[in-house]
Amino acid sequence: MTDYLPAVEIEPATPANASVIWLHGLGADGHDFEPVAKAMHFPPPLAIRWILPHAPELPVTVNGGYVMPAWYDILRFGEERSLNREQLQASADKVHALIDREIARGIPSHRIILAGFSQGGAVIYHAGLSYPKRLGGLLGLSTYFPTSDTLAPHMAQVGIPVMICHGTEDTVVVMNMGRSARRALENFGLAPQFRSYVMAHAVCQQEVVDIAGFYQKCLSSQQS
Repeated sequence: MTDYLPAVEIEPATPANASVIWLHGLGADGHDFEPVAKAMHFPPPLAIRWILPHAPELPVTVNGGYVMPAWYDILRFGEERSLNREQLQASADKVHALIDREIARGIPSHRIILAGFSQGGAVIYHAGLSYPKRLGGLLGLSTYFPTSDTLAPHMAQVGIPVMICHGTEDTVVVMNMGRSARRALENFGLAPQFRSYVMAHAVCQQEVVDIAGFYQKCLSSQQS
């Protein structure tokens, strides 16, 4: 029996025909983006099931070894961030299991979008690009792509839509790390949208509007 990540799940008013798996950042939990998801409304027939997983509790080196929700341990901050790649891979594997479960529930893989904030975004880049069935899109929020130097993207993800959102005043994951992720994705042959906002390591209202537009565009062009 598969050991799935615990998660907040929000069902649409009509039977789901698409899913968004949305990973939170360090120290948060699946409830972090629950209000954002609930505030998004889409015209029928689009009906999204929201999967908002909780990260496992891990000791985090840069926080003095304090145990908190984390997708992987961070050993050193800065643009050349050092982290536990084995834990990142384990988290990506758990995301793959959630995708497989959505497919088993009747959602085609091309109608599943992965989204992630901060270190959650690092996981979804890795999980999404390595998944062997075509996904609907990838959304990276205030994040970076630490495994771009070792990841070999699966051919199934050629041309997958990607949107990157980043704050110009972010001092946790600086803007240059988001730009580096964009360059890495372009080197893989993708064409990510890059949107910046005057904000810190956070989410703003205009960004939420843009995210909703990205979801709708990806899923409207990939009918079930």
